Amino acid sequence: MTPEKRRAALDAAFDERILILDGAMGTMIQSYRLEEADYRGKRFADWPSDLKGNNDLLNLTRPDIVTEIHNEFLAAGADMLETNTFNATRISQADYGMEASVAEINREGARLARAAADAATAADPSRPRFVTGAIGPTSRTASLSPDVENPGYRNVTFDGLCETYGEAAAALMDGGVDALLIETIFDTLNAKAAIFAVLELFEKRGEDLPLMISCTITDLSGRNLSGQTIEAFWHSVRHAKPMTVGLNCALGAGEMRPYLADLSRVADTRICCYPNAGLPNEMGEYDETPEETAAMVGEWARSGLVNMVGGCCGTTPAHIGAIAKAATSAAPREIPLVERRMRLSGLEPFTAMA
Repeated sequence: MTPEKRRAALDAAFDERILILDGAMGTMIQSYRLEEADYRGKRFADWPSDLKGNNDLLNLTRPDIVTEIHNEFLAAGADMLETNTFNATRISQADYGMEASVAEINREGARLARAAADAATAADPSRPRFVTGAIGPTSRTASLSPDVENPGYRNVTFDGLCETYGEAAAALMDGGVDALLIETIFDTLNAKAAIFAVLELFEKRGEDLPLMISCTITDLSGRNLSGQTIEAFWHSVRHAKPMTVGLNCALGAGEMRPYLADLSRVADTRICCYPNAGLPNEMGEYDETPEETAAMVGEWARSGLVNMVGGCCGTTPAHIGAIAKAATSAAPREIPLVERRMRLSGLEPFTAMA
């Protein structure tokens, strides 16, 4: 199927039903209990720094595991796979000294997901499967100082973020993704840099892909780390005309619902939301069962809040299977007709009166 046909098929699927995104790659990788040698493989056996925990590197050293996880999520009911590239940016890979491998990691991550999705589509052509290129937030924030003694200090620049996001996005496109997902956004300025980089990339290449944008409400204050409410965040990114906007990570489905409802009310595009399997326990693990998560996500669907749902931290194929059963019987959210106004944002939203 050509990229143009896949895009048309994606639009048609969105019109037809609530789509299912996959679950947490990290949770699944942890279940394999990999050791340092697994991450290194033969190619990086003599690498001078530790590589254990660099899950994105497994695209190169253990592609069999990444493919197996993709296949499990597809079998559970996922319509769309995220690439295993959440930390595959030059900034994040600097922790391992692997900046030079960023493009290859992204490209191979996209190819692995593409192959798995295409195989599932070939097995059942009536239900095409899709791939979105995951672009994480990096380990740095453009809005906040990492030094409490120097609030004006920044350890990253806007231009530097644009460069690192653009490199990752280009490689994901080379690998054959259907969309790009700027996700787990805790700092809106980081997201603005990612959007700028992606739109500039589209212009340079003379081609574009659907853009997915997902914010993270960091706690029960209802704001992201840079202080914005979810409506203010939407005002900040709506110019990008994303295919979906939504929420993921940090919160479970129960805690996330009021912010999802706020976003669903104001966003004149499709909504994608993928919560954690509850809040982490004292050991950093997630105890919410697939049935518990699915019951809450199913209520979102019946309430007309979502167009795509999936899972973030702690969610397994069992969670995705339960979510699929609970959500796909409901009709997809109808995109609201929002009155044309001047809409601005600081930490709070501002809508000019007519």
